[in-house]
Amino acid sequence: MRRLGTGIGWRPEIADAVEEMPGIEWVEAVSENLCPGHLPDSLLRLRERGVTVVPHGVSLGLGGADRPDAGRLAALAERAEVLGSPLVTEHIAFVRAGGALTASPSLEAGHLLPVPRTRDALDVLCENVRVAQAALPVPLAVENIAALVSWPDEELTEGQFLYELADRTGVRLLIDVANLHTNHVNRGEDPAEALAGLPLEAIAYVHVAGGFERDGVWHDSHAHPVARPVLDILTDLASRVAPPGVLLERDENFPSGDELRGEVEAIRVAVEKGRAAATGTGAAAPTSRTGTDAGSGADDAVRQRLGLAQAALLSALVAGTPVPEGFDRVRLGVQARALAGKRADVVGKVAPELPVILGARYRPAFLAYAQDRPMTGGYRRDALDFVAHVLRTAPGDEGPGVRRELREWWLERSGPVPRSARPGARLARATRRVLLRR
Repeated sequence: MRRLGTGIGWRPEIADAVEEMPGIEWVEAVSENLCPGHLPDSLLRLRERGVTVVPHGVSLGLGGADRPDAGRLAALAERAEVLGSPLVTEHIAFVRAGGALTASPSLEAGHLLPVPRTRDALDVLCENVRVAQAALPVPLAVENIAALVSWPDEELTEGQFLYELADRTGVRLLIDVANLHTNHVNRGEDPAEALAGLPLEAIAYVHVAGGFERDGVWHDSHAHPVARPVLDILTDLASRVAPPGVLLERDENFPSGDELRGEVEAIRVAVEKGRAAATGTGAAAPTSRTGTDAGSGADDAVRQRLGLAQAALLSALVAGTPVPEGFDRVRLGVQARALAGKRADVVGKVAPELPVILGARYRPAFLAYAQDRPMTGGYRRDALDFVAHVLRTAPGDEGPGVRRELREWWLERSGPVPRSARPGARLARATRRVLLRR
């Protein structure tokens, strides 16, 4: 596996700080946020300096019951080629459920949700990974995710699940040590046992990120400093294997450049501490890995069983349907509120006019809307549906000026093309509104 070194997640908000940061050998950028024909100038400058850029996908849903979408795969492949990347990465997760496979409404999570560690789910994941590998021009690495909830009746530990996945497909692993800590707090899983069960030679690189604990639940926020237990897990991993790359992730609440540099340095120190402990112990060094068992694949019946289970869980999280048997209701409630809060935050960024128009009423209004109205068509569609809901159901106590602004906002964006701003067209619209009132 190619050595990457020390890196940081590239985000527009910290682009300048990343460019100025000493010792950064590579960066990772969210694939869905990149337009191949219009790459940010900052990324272009980094590439010119020889800094490797790795596209990191978040929407493929390799752990879902459906086979990977060809269009999403083509987009990921295009970004890898444009960036000259040595590999691409995605997640062991599902992000949508329902649809034709289960004869139920299609639902979007807007978040990475855990795959059950069962034989059925493993068969589906292995086949989906092979489909993705065949469509991509460079190697694929997949990441373990953080989870607030556990599936009932799981058959494999995380280490066993990941080992079999790598063994059967030859896929590389992106190990997130912050997610191992999250699963330790939320699910009682020992990170040392998880590391001991991993195929260390399959590791492509390592993620490190921050979070916070509230009421006994660890939230993998990517918006807080890296906690000491996470760095300790990184040291443990580095004592077992020399990771080809280690990267700091930060997605929100960005600190100063000095603080980011301090976190990167703390990561370097944690890795060096682990490597020093490994000296003379014969710790593994990463080697290439190929799949050893193609397996029989997952038939339609297996995919349908998994699809029905995932649709039931996602519907309980985003549509207010009953909690499936065997799940922790309290934890599902925490996850549901977290998903709704994330939707509110992202919609506020996609449509920044809405928090301005509604002011302090925006967030409670959106959370009330999201309780039983799942996202079905992405965040821009979600913003339009939210405004339509407010206009249709709100009692009007927000004031006529606010309703007028919301209506104008919705009309401007709901049609196939923006409304004309020419004076004649504006007069015609005003006249039509007057006539309709009459």
